[in-house]
Amino acid sequence: MRDRQKGVTAIGWLFLLTPLAIVIYAGIRVAPLYLNYMKVVKAMEGAVTEVKGGASPQSIRTAIDKHFEIDMVEYPTTKDMQITKEGAAWVVETKYDDDAPLFGNVSLHITFDKRVKIGAGGFD
Repeated sequence: MRDRQKGVTAIGWLFLLTPLAIVIYAGIRVAPLYLNYMKVVKAMEGAVTEVKGGASPQSIRTAIDKHFEIDMVEYPTTKDMQITKEGAAWVVETKYDDDAPLFGNVSLHITFDKRVKIGAGGFD
């Protein structure tokens, strides 16, 4: 009986590769969302270096907007960001959700959250 066992059958391969294919497909669908998030983070951290001295909410938004235009970020906008004063520093915070449709009515919901201090303290 041992002589007849050769390896995994076609049905076995189907059961093994289907979950792997679903995970790879989900990664392909989620990758653009994370690439967009990395552009948002880069813009927020770039504003730290550009607006060190005379920072105001409007100058911070303008600096981030410039980065968004260069990197072609459409969502979130600077209007979606909260800029508050915390001691001597300005805090830029963005929280947003994004969805990656998989198939049918199934999608992945991802929440992004980033906070950056401009002024005394640097990145958070």
